[in-house]
Amino acid sequence: MKQNEKEAIAAKLRAYVENKESQNAAAKSLRGVSAATVSQILNGKWDLIADDMWRTVANQIGYDPRRWVIMQTDGFCRMTDILTDAQQNSLVMAVVGDAGCGKSQAIKVYAERNRGVIALSCSEYWNRKEFLCELLQSLGVEPDGSTVADMMREVIRQLKRREGVLIVLDEADKLSDQVLYFFITIYNKLEDNVGIVLCATQYLKKRIERGVRNNRKGYKEIYSRIGRKFIPMPIVNNTDIRAVCAANGINTPKEIESIVEDADNDLRRVKRLVCAFKLKSNED
Repeated sequence: MKQNEKEAIAAKLRAYVENKESQNAAAKSLRGVSAATVSQILNGKWDLIADDMWRTVANQIGYDPRRWVIMQTDGFCRMTDILTDAQQNSLVMAVVGDAGCGKSQAIKVYAERNRGVIALSCSEYWNRKEFLCELLQSLGVEPDGSTVADMMREVIRQLKRREGVLIVLDEADKLSDQVLYFFITIYNKLEDNVGIVLCATQYLKKRIERGVRNNRKGYKEIYSRIGRKFIPMPIVNNTDIRAVCAANGINTPKEIESIVEDADNDLRRVKRLVCAFKLKSNED
């Protein structure tokens, strides 16, 4: 790995550590990375750190070697405003929008720039214990194989002793009912002390509203706690796409319009198309 890449990763890691409670907590939040390794990177003692470890750190702290320029689209700004409001006022909200509308990117940037943000990207395979392990690790606490009840008590204890915490559950529609019920527990124990934002596609809205209609266990409680409202994200428009293209080095009108036509209002696809155009240009 090149020296300039290591310098960029070290700078990114320094910012990551600053947003955690301590350097040790930051190290515990990174999988497969010891506190000693974090210390060595921050102190410039790089000789014994393998390239694989550099990549392991880089992947977990959000380092992007492609230096993608993030534009403040309408969706990015709305998501940022929601996260700010939720964290500053300990609010509970649910946000829904199409895949590729910019939710996850805005969450990632907000978490990088603000202290006390616990952002989890949810997975279908998480059971209750796996969810709590992820949450504890993000809090910088080593999951010790305790029971689900012990782990939940530790989560609540950790959150109660911290100020201004925001928990963001991205892709929350992937969570099973058993895991989603933890949302109720966390809310009940920490109301007015912790902000919580659920982010997902429209499927979460339909799922919860259907659960309320069918009187399914827990769904009325979840619906009540999010204020009986799902905040919609704006659809990515052509102006957004053109701005993203221009910011990331696509300046030919023909190429930009080609990307606009092929993007299907999806910013992830825009990024893929821009990278493909740049790669082709470099080869030519």
